[in-house]
This record gives sequence, structure tokens and C-alpha cells, in this order.
Amino acid sequence: MGFIRNLFALVGLLAVVAGGAAYVKMKGVVSEFDPGAPAVYWEMAQDILKYGSAVEATVWKMEVAEGLSADEVEETMKFVANEHNISNVGELPLSKDVEAKIGGKYRYVKIFMFCNSLTAKEMMDYNDAYSAYLPCRISMMEDPDGKLWLYSLNMDLMIYGGHPLPEGLKKEALNVKTVILDIMQRGAEGDF
Repeated sequence: MGFIRNLFALVGLLAVVAGGAAYVKMKGVVSEFDPGAPAVYWEMAQDILKYGSAVEATVWKMEVAEGLSADEVEETMKFVANEHNISNVGELPLSKDVEAKIGGKYRYVKIFMFCNSLTAKEMMDYNDAYSAYLPCRISMMEDPDGKLWLYSLNMDLMIYGGHPLPEGLKKEALNVKTVILDIMQRGAEGDF
């Protein structure tokens, strides 16, 4: 019996030592992250638990005001983008493509692509992986009940989630975040 007890004590000790070593190593790595990283990861973890979906936890979602049509929201978003000097570099009328393939009606889904190409260049010059985040997309879609919603990727993980971005690049990234949220908010409200 003493052998088993000693074996469990040894396993426990090794687990504590390994846990402590992992904590020290992780603390050292995390200390090099942007100061906003812990809050971003904490919010994401809470949202994953709340929604049961990492996808839902990593997007911004805004309900479009009652009575606004998709055309009105689109017109407003393009106006606001132009006001901020951000280019509409493409549109994907996804529901039309789906309808062509299924031979019937499908709920409205259109994806808008906005980009400040000079900021995009700076992001890619910093890290090629940022190309996967480009251009900034805003999806407008009709839910199964006929209500319109706007979705976009939550940029906080890109901005704060690792080592701090160079100061100028972070400023530009925060500006793009502000612009995309403004396009979404004003589009959802029909606010020219």
C-alpha cells in the first residue's frame, strides 16, 4: 500500500512541477503580448461559452432597424465608406449564386468588401498572414424570420491578440476598426 501511495505522491509532484513550469513559460510568452490581449481572450472565451461557437464569438453582429430594406442599408454603407475614404473593392451577391444552383428562392445574403489598400499594404508588409483578413468584409443577411443583420469579423484579436503591433500600424488598424464599425452601425440604422 505504501508503494502505491508513494507512486501517487510522485505523480502529483510531477504534475505540480509540470504545471508550474508551463505557467512560468506561458507567463513569459504572454508578458510579451499587447496589454489588451488578456481582455480580448477573456471576452472571446466568455462568448464561446455563451454561444457554444468560436465563430459566433469572433464576429460583430448588428441587427438592421425595422423597416429598412437591403437596398437602403447597402446605399448607406457605401455612402459611409466613401465618407471615410475606404474603397468598396468587391461585392458577392451570394444568395443569387445559391438561387441559381438550387433553382429556387433563398434568403438574402450579400457580402461587401471594403479596403484601405495602403493600410492593407502595411499589414501585409508586417506579416503576410494578415492577407487572410483582407479585405474587411461586411455580410448582410436575412435570418430565417426575414430580419436583416450585418456581420463582420471582430478585429480585436488581430489588433491585440499577440505581440504589440508597431505604433503606426496599430493606429491604422484601430482606424479601420472604427470605420468598419461606423459603416455597420450607420448602415444598420439607415443613417446617412
